[in-house]
Amino acid sequence: MKLLIVEDDDESRDVLKALLELDGHDVTAAWNGIKGWQAFQSGEFSVVLSDWLMPEMDGLELCRRIRASDRPSYSYIILVTALHGKSSYLQGMDAGADDFVSKPLDPDELKARLIVAERIIGVQNRVKHLEGILPTCMYCKQIRDEQNQWIGIESYISKRSRASFSHGVCPSCYDKFVQPELDRIRPT
Repeated sequence: MKLLIVEDDDESRDVLKALLELDGHDVTAAWNGIKGWQAFQSGEFSVVLSDWLMPEMDGLELCRRIRASDRPSYSYIILVTALHGKSSYLQGMDAGADDFVSKPLDPDELKARLIVAERIIGVQNRVKHLEGILPTCMYCKQIRDEQNQWIGIESYISKRSRASFSHGVCPSCYDKFVQPELDRIRPT
């Protein structure tokens, strides 16, 4: 995953960056909220891991700006904090955080939380894919899938959702197709 770390403590930032890169993540690091916001605006990040308490712009303000930004993809935000208690938790959630990690960081706990983040980002991407524009044949109404194959709309939707189909005939099609056929086969 592509991660943005925003941490004002040099040693913590460097250790965290190295740890995450060893796990195979593509990591960008910023040393305060303003630099983190600038980095966020210039890239696409699946996860933002931000310290809460920082000079110039804290993690809460960074969360608010990220949530207010109009981005096509969702960024999962984890706040790193030494603050504890229900009020801190609620304040962070209200600002737009998805999760919290306590200081000092436990590498195993962080890995577990990143697994959850990856799952949620995957679901978000799948939903976005389903919400997107579907290339549809204007004649037969088949849809072109990710492998550039043309398949029926029912097949396409069934493979990507839990939707099921029932069939009927709308009044317009009944008048146009069914009634003429009935008139043709009925004895007069």
